[in-house]
Amino acid sequence: MQHAVGSPLPPPHQPGQGPHAGWAPAAHHPGAHPGTSQGPAPVPPPPPVPGFAAPSGPVPPTPQQPPAPSVSVPPPPQHTSGPAAPDTTGHVPLPPGGPVGAPAAPPAAASAPDPTATTLAVLLIGPAGAGKTSVAKYWAAHRRAPTAHISLDDVREWVRSGFADPQSGWNDHSEAQYRLARRTCGFAARNFLANGISCILDDAVFPDRPVVGLGGWKRHVGPGLLPVVLLPGLDIVLERNAERTGNRRLTDEEVARIHGRMAGWYGSGLPIIDNSQLDVPGTARVLDEVLARAIASPPSW
Repeated sequence: MQHAVGSPLPPPHQPGQGPHAGWAPAAHHPGAHPGTSQGPAPVPPPPPVPGFAAPSGPVPPTPQQPPAPSVSVPPPPQHTSGPAAPDTTGHVPLPPGGPVGAPAAPPAAASAPDPTATTLAVLLIGPAGAGKTSVAKYWAAHRRAPTAHISLDDVREWVRSGFADPQSGWNDHSEAQYRLARRTCGFAARNFLANGISCILDDAVFPDRPVVGLGGWKRHVGPGLLPVVLLPGLDIVLERNAERTGNRRLTDEEVARIHGRMAGWYGSGLPIIDNSQLDVPGTARVLDEVLARAIASPPSW
């Protein structure tokens, strides 16, 4: 179930409204000269006070302030020779993000693609404790092409007040925040990729649950997303989970249940890496090998 988020923006200011409504521009008096100050207007004599007669005879004129002297301001100096100073703070145009298209297979005669220098969108899938975040960060930091790491868990936890933790129960609120975080990750990935920056995203995507499935990621990022599954043995994920703290640490029962459901990826056609005996750099090297094959022969999912 999708939940509407956000609130409508205030309407734009209309003529005669807004913070400056009621303020009129300064009047331009004919005959006034720039740089001169007009004296104050003549003040009429006060009306006679009841019970007293007004004095007879001519009324003396009200004294006028002499006009202020005109001040001429010289124009700024003009440079007549030499190059103009460079503008180092100008507007930088950014291409808009769009769905990532499916990668085209290289010609048969072409050499094997280099996954470290190709702009890619990768989704790293796995249970809690599989090492998704550690591998994604390492892989992104050691590529030849500019690469960003986007973690769905990190984006979900941007919500500080009212955070709906799935560990407290999967309900409408936790599902809505998950969907919102996934959509935000997809939006960020499309914008990075449109500007030449690869992305690797990580999420515990379940093969048997459409809500937390691949369909949403494909919809928000595009058909060019390359999913790869990290699936070490149960004893490994239990050991790694025990080292976690805060709401990232799950109970052993929950870890075992998630790990069992992830076994459904076998037979799905997605590449699976068993990193039980691999450290983070070793897993990243295997990931590059898997991605090289995926670029040469894109998976259908």
